[in-house]
Amino acid sequence: MEKQMQTSSLSNDIALILSTLGSQSITIVGLMGAGKSVIGRKVASKLKIPFVDADAEIEKAAKMTVADIFASYGEPEFRRLEKSVIKRVLESGPQILATGGGAYMDDETRAIIGQNGISLWLSADIDLLMQRVSKKTTRPLLRNPDPRGVMEDLINERYPVYGLADLEVASQDVSKDEMTNNMISALAEYMRRNEPAHIENGASDR
Repeated sequence: MEKQMQTSSLSNDIALILSTLGSQSITIVGLMGAGKSVIGRKVASKLKIPFVDADAEIEKAAKMTVADIFASYGEPEFRRLEKSVIKRVLESGPQILATGGGAYMDDETRAIIGQNGISLWLSADIDLLMQRVSKKTTRPLLRNPDPRGVMEDLINERYPVYGLADLEVASQDVSKDEMTNNMISALAEYMRRNEPAHIENGASDR
């Protein structure tokens, strides 16, 4: 009986999210290791809408890896391309868009995200982030002699800006399915608290 009630509640949450979202998108922001792509993809699957990874789209557009873009042209050019790609992607909602860790730090990119739906900050504490990023040897962060110090600096710099997002969901050390359901529940609760016009107009309540 309890499982049936949970399934019914999840179905109701999904229906509410889709009806309220309309043609808008849900953009996930946060640091590397928070689970933006992994959980974002699973949420998109549950909602039966597309999932888009901004970095993958940037690489497709540039025909270069993100690392190569940084190395060849520098961060300003990468941010310009990132902003252009995010703007283009968000014109074709509804979808779940996972962004790179620095995307939301740009004022114009942040405004574009805000005008095209809901921004969701997938937050996480430093221990969880380090536990996850240490498993991936491709992370540039790990090439630094003090990766934890680098992560602490990123947290101090970026978390106040991530806090401008419409909604915060805490990433936890639980199963991917449980985390997916937590995010869907949080999104539905957010939509219950906010008028549909807020989402359709792309206005921020913060």
